[in-house]
Amino acid sequence: MLNYIWLALVILAIVLGGINGKIEDVTKSAIDSAGNAVTISIGLVGVMALWLGVMKIAEDSGLMALLARAIGPIMKRLFPDIPEGHPAISSMMMNIAANMLGLSNAATPLGLKAMEDLESLNKVPGVATNAMCTFLAINTAGLQLIPATMISLMASAGSKDPTAIIGTTFAATLIAVTAGVTAAKILERLPLFSVSRAAGERKAS
Repeated sequence: MLNYIWLALVILAIVLGGINGKIEDVTKSAIDSAGNAVTISIGLVGVMALWLGVMKIAEDSGLMALLARAIGPIMKRLFPDIPEGHPAISSMMMNIAANMLGLSNAATPLGLKAMEDLESLNKVPGVATNAMCTFLAINTAGLQLIPATMISLMASAGSKDPTAIIGTTFAATLIAVTAGVTAAKILERLPLFSVSRAAGERKAS
């Protein structure tokens, strides 16, 4: 789907540029943007290597596991339908811990694994469960203690104090997580979004 969206945007830019007689500006912008992308990517290599190294040390030292255990009681309240000791709990905890520490490269496969584990508990395959929706809200909001990616971008752009965003980022992501989880918990109580209703509609179709 994203490929079609990007293709449509490219075609639309070319068509509008041609209609307005600014096709040369479109071409120049495309070339300049490609060059800027490479420049930013190269600038990010060193900083990202540093942060990924720090996060790897945190993972090997047990800091991530400690953080995962700390949020264990909260997970039980957020996901009451998941049996205690199920692999989905571990996958979700590790994903959330990785996101909190800014280890996005490790968080992505953990998130996919968590969804696979949650699907194993799904009584209506193809219809997202309450646990799936709640986890998606948490994962999308991405509560972060250390916004490593943004710090890297700001550092590569020459920011004098790239770590100044840590406090505001934590506050923003905390509000986002709270809003997302609250919305998921409210909506899951409505008959319109019940799993049984969705299952009935799938059978009818």
